[in-house]
Amino acid sequence: MCKDRAMHRVVVLALDGVMPFELSMPSKIFGAARDAADRPLHEVLTCSLDGEPVTTAADYSIAVMHDAAVLATADTVVVPPAEAMTKIVDRDLLPPGLADAFGQVRADARVVSLCLASYVLAAVGLLDDLPATTHWRHAEDFQRAYPAVHVDPDVLFVDAGRVFTSAGAAAGVDLCLHLVRRDHGSGVANQVARGIVVAPWREGGQAQYIERPVPRGPGSGTAPTRSWAIDRLDQNLRLDDLAAHAGMSRRTFTRHFRSEVGQSPGQWLVQQRVDLARNLLEFTDLSVDRIAESAGFGTAASLREHLRAAIAVSPMVYRRTFRG
Repeated sequence: MCKDRAMHRVVVLALDGVMPFELSMPSKIFGAARDAADRPLHEVLTCSLDGEPVTTAADYSIAVMHDAAVLATADTVVVPPAEAMTKIVDRDLLPPGLADAFGQVRADARVVSLCLASYVLAAVGLLDDLPATTHWRHAEDFQRAYPAVHVDPDVLFVDAGRVFTSAGAAAGVDLCLHLVRRDHGSGVANQVARGIVVAPWREGGQAQYIERPVPRGPGSGTAPTRSWAIDRLDQNLRLDDLAAHAGMSRRTFTRHFRSEVGQSPGQWLVQQRVDLARNLLEFTDLSVDRIAESAGFGTAASLREHLRAAIAVSPMVYRRTFRG
């Protein structure tokens, strides 16, 4: 972040054919994040490569206020998608001037792609040897075009440290809220989510939205069991317990669960426990030991291990950062 500015600057790069819905996301979400004194926490600017209007995927164009030079001032760069981005299967197919524009981005700035803009990030080399995602319809094509990228077609978004990618359309909302939550805590992110009337956190990944010709019989879903488990995170929940509650065999339950959620039951349980621990660290005075018990980790050491794996900080550092 630039030291001479009070606010984190988000620069949105609009390219020809941009999808209006995704183009509007960063301004709507980052622009709505405010501190306890109702002061904005982000400055959001929109640019095109040359500062001229850009066409959209709808029947209108968008005029912007900046050209690509503003990318050099960004703390976070967001690239919304355009349909033509699926044709960018190597660096030589990038729009003229785009590679040079990315050359202006600071080494410590975050770079975010929404949906198909993952093709742009891959073409400029930002995703080599990193996990990433894109819209599930294009995941196989994306993987073939960029074999150095570790593509996960099931998740809603991927946080790879400095570089972030999201799945189709509305998953960009999930990613932008994740960045607000990462920077300013769950309280601010939840406030933004309430203001735009969306869920502050969606379970699972885009696997649950993929078209699959799998017949679903009555009562075959795992949602009731997930709700049951969330109310019992402090208990030692085994796969057998979850399958028994759902009235399925272990194998059938695991297959249905992964199809609906995009994660294994064990991965999902850890995620729910980490989310609960983060909430308790932010909004209660409970000791780390007590939070570990309440979230089902058992010991403070286990909580520390899982929290570090999830967000790379210890419980006490997280509490100091986000208690406000």
